Amino acid sequence: MNKSELIDAIADSADISKAAAGRALDAVVDAVKGALKKGDMVTLVGFGTFYVGARPARTGRNPRTGAAIKIKAAKVPKFRAGKGLKDAVN
Repeated sequence: MNKSELIDAIADSADISKAAAGRALDAVVDAVKGALKKGDMVTLVGFGTFYVGARPARTGRNPRTGAAIKIKAAKVPKFRAGKGLKDAVN
């Protein structure tokens, strides 16, 4: 499912226009991004939790030359599925 298909599903389910569903989806995504940028967790009960994880610095290999390269530490967004989502998939 891509973004336009998700907007169509939201519009049908909530009985709103596709434009309003698109704005609502964009607002949710922006809110999640903003919270993660501040270091907060976003928990949607029954769906899951978005949070920021830390990836330490490490040494990698250039696949073309085989030379060792340094990879910087980074913050990465992560998602942990909730019980309701896990149950829906299984």
